[in-house]
Amino acid sequence: MGVDVSLIWAAIIFFGVMMYVIMDGFDLGIGLLFAFISPRAERDVMMNTVAPVWDGNETWLVLGGAGMLAAFPTAYSILLSALYLPLIFMLLGLIFRGVAFEFRFKANDRERPLWDAAFIGGSLVASFFQGVSLGAYIDGVRVSGYAFVGGPLDWLRPFPVFCGIGVLAAYALLGATWLIMKTDGRLQQAMIHLAGRLVWTLLAAIVVVSIWTPVSQPHIAQRWFTLPNLLWFCPVPLLVAFFVYALQRSLRHEPDLGPFLFALALVFLGYSGLAISIWPNIVPPGISIWDAAGPLQSQLFTLVGTLFIIPFILVYTTWSYYVFRGKVRQGEHYH
Repeated sequence: MGVDVSLIWAAIIFFGVMMYVIMDGFDLGIGLLFAFISPRAERDVMMNTVAPVWDGNETWLVLGGAGMLAAFPTAYSILLSALYLPLIFMLLGLIFRGVAFEFRFKANDRERPLWDAAFIGGSLVASFFQGVSLGAYIDGVRVSGYAFVGGPLDWLRPFPVFCGIGVLAAYALLGATWLIMKTDGRLQQAMIHLAGRLVWTLLAAIVVVSIWTPVSQPHIAQRWFTLPNLLWFCPVPLLVAFFVYALQRSLRHEPDLGPFLFALALVFLGYSGLAISIWPNIVPPGISIWDAAGPLQSQLFTLVGTLFIIPFILVYTTWSYYVFRGKVRQGEHYH
């Protein structure tokens, strides 16, 4: 039996996108939380918690997109055509946010509020349209054969918009729990208060999506609610309930690392639920990873380089987080 290269590539793309969601999620969440914190010194601390690592987080987004182009060019062409506008809006948000991140540190007191607003706005736009893209992807793409036949605004539907709001809640929770781990004093207490509310918002979004998708898409309902799949997948909602309880409990007992880990677990479970719902399709509802796969020679050639570079990304990412571990306090700067 030969090695299924398409399956390996699907795992790599799944891993790359998951790493991006986790690592850039709390980064974007800090931008969203800027709107709830007004003192300049506390905003400086918030930005300094991610200043050494924020730009490296987006490496995983590049890996996921480039991997899909290399291994599944058919899926890449369909999804890029279907999601062209929300992806452009997302990238504009990321660019605007990155510029604001750098310029804010160098701005004078009169200009700094402008860059603060740009940082909040860029984070909001990027996060929201990531969620919209995800919702439109889950909702399915109109294709004829292997070509997109929908319109440029097919993504502008209630379910994708709701997913955009859900991603805002998820990223804000990741950002709040990251700041609980990285800060202390009044800022940490404010984040504990916000995280306690955000976890219920995220849980509500998870419940709504978990009901909405099987009701609107019978093939997803069949995947989750028929035997023996029901027995295999029932731990997912049970684990969601457990981690919500664990996160709330940890917030009440001098929290540090615990809330962040529990928030990561919730996001991972939501991401796993997505994979369960659409597998083995890479373009829902009906184009599988094998249907969309590129030539075997191309997959193998790019796979060699990818397997070579991923360990280096993991090493420098781990090292950077290790070097800049610990609390960040007022007066400490990385710019």
